Amino acid sequence: MFEQRALFVDLASGYYRVERIRSREILGPVDFGFAQWIRSRATCFGGGAFMGSILPGSNRLIVTGHSPCWDGFYISTIGGAAATFDNVGINYVALNGRCPTRSVLVLRREKQEEVEVEVAPVNLAALWGRLGARDDVEAAVLQSVAVEGEEGFYALQRHLWDRYSPTYSTPPRILAVGPSAITTDFGAIGSSKVDGKGLTHVDCWAGRGGLGSRMVQKHNLYGVVYGGSFIDVDLDDRKLADAYFQKRYTMRMVLKDKEATTKYRYDDALQTGGTLGVNFAKLKERLFYFNYRSVDWPTAARLDLHKRFIAEHYLKQFNEETIAEKAFAHCGEPCVAVCKKMRGPYKKDYEPYQTMGPNLGVFDQRAAEKIVGLSDAMGFDTIQIGGVLSWLFELCADGIVAPGELGLGERPVFAPEGFRVVEDSLKNAEAACAIVRRIVERQGDLDFSSGAREVARRLGARSGRAQEVHDRLVVNCASERGWMVPNQYWVPGMFSPMPIMGKYFEHYGDEFVPPRSLGHFNAERMQKELLLDNLGFCRFHREWAEELLPEVFQGFLGEAVDLKAHHAALTRRINARNSSTFWESERVVRLMHAFLRRKAEEGKKHPELDAWLARFDADPWGAGRDYWYEIRKGVDEALAPRP
Repeated sequence: MFEQRALFVDLASGYYRVERIRSREILGPVDFGFAQWIRSRATCFGGGAFMGSILPGSNRLIVTGHSPCWDGFYISTIGGAAATFDNVGINYVALNGRCPTRSVLVLRREKQEEVEVEVAPVNLAALWGRLGARDDVEAAVLQSVAVEGEEGFYALQRHLWDRYSPTYSTPPRILAVGPSAITTDFGAIGSSKVDGKGLTHVDCWAGRGGLGSRMVQKHNLYGVVYGGSFIDVDLDDRKLADAYFQKRYTMRMVLKDKEATTKYRYDDALQTGGTLGVNFAKLKERLFYFNYRSVDWPTAARLDLHKRFIAEHYLKQFNEETIAEKAFAHCGEPCVAVCKKMRGPYKKDYEPYQTMGPNLGVFDQRAAEKIVGLSDAMGFDTIQIGGVLSWLFELCADGIVAPGELGLGERPVFAPEGFRVVEDSLKNAEAACAIVRRIVERQGDLDFSSGAREVARRLGARSGRAQEVHDRLVVNCASERGWMVPNQYWVPGMFSPMPIMGKYFEHYGDEFVPPRSLGHFNAERMQKELLLDNLGFCRFHREWAEELLPEVFQGFLGEAVDLKAHHAALTRRINARNSSTFWESERVVRLMHAFLRRKAEEGKKHPELDAWLARFDADPWGAGRDYWYEIRKGVDEALAPRP
């Protein structure tokens, strides 16, 4: 059995130990992280079996732990960050305990020496002003500050780089959080790619799940610095790697990977590329506008808005400024996908530029950059904060919440009629920025330390319109307080009762699938996604990775392990803690109803489609509940142990 090494750190005392792992139960960072979560609720990170290899996409850093917003086990990942972690000569890190003062963890391993571990204090007040103050007295005398024009996450990352990079023989990698990790339950962990000149604008995020908030609020830890020059045995023989691809695909590795990642690089058929370009070009009438209100619009109205505001402006800007200029980058490991689409310091991904774009009433790239840029600086999960802002905008636009309660002078422009694409987009973005700062500072009712559902309860009680407040909040629910803004695809899979939501652990095809069958498809998709995460792979390479990696794992590592069976068992164990609960929002029920109606209008023929549509027409809430439970039954059926 191949040997792995895990570093266990007690942050309260600074004590650490390294354990050797030789177990068929622990094949990767998800196995390890889940086992440690069960044992001690540890927060963990690490790389897969092929980190440091030349296999494209193999250097994703996997972060696991208890999600404060989803309120359960969670997995979040950072592109390219395991390439540097490989130089530390360990596979996994498990964090327990709480630092006695605000601190960062420093890991270093030079050549073949033992790993050095330091828990060092960090002065956040000097970086974040009153947001980084230790108490109200200190906060009263501080002003908001920035380092070289950078603030929040970027200021802390820059400080750690300047402080520690000179002490490494090779450039280290920095993980850091922003101020949102202190005051909300959906703070992310960010890390920028490093090149020969130092930190770049290409930032990558373990965004979903709020593990940045977990790191801060549970462990009092604000960052990790790691690197070194340890050398181990990696799959770095290109001829050997090519042999695996030639055997299955009769193509060299780079050619097969280029074919598999067309969407993320450049799609000739669409004349655009990246998640932003391809999705905005293809989804059209399936996009969400103005906090999902558009699901009730006629198809023609959605197509008209896409043509005028997206195709002729928002997407056009992106194509002219990023695609035509070939402003592409990778996450830190050489990769033909070059999926990071840039404009200056701004990285353009679909979901942030959708939740804080059309769904927020923003259709101009300059306006979207303003709000996405601030949300990144504050260290938010940008999908989560985009969903929150859209919800608050609608409450304000509908008169349920007064503008002053959100720190605004007037209501946002939140309807397509008479909308000025540049002027009103900027107006909405500036209003959203004001709300973001108010959320970070926990002003008024905007205290998200216990999540959006708790904020909805407070706003509903105070306004006397509780149901209307909840009905506009589009989230998946778990346990009593768990919440997750869905990924931005108008499909039932994104609203399924899965144990981990907010990722792609579910079937997200646009076709109609009966809910019981959808549950089966979801379970199958989750198993495949877990295999990728557990081996430390980027899902953008899934077209070949899902089928080829088991063969490479056995061939290169010499391990006769049934990876499909292993990850089916892992999926069952995670699903045994599935605490998903039925939707609280009428908007979600209407969204599901409208999906079925859209499929019928497209002329899709399926007897169950007609039956479900009739049930939703007669009793939306009752049909929605039955639909949700049918999906859950399908998931549990698919994952039931078999003789």
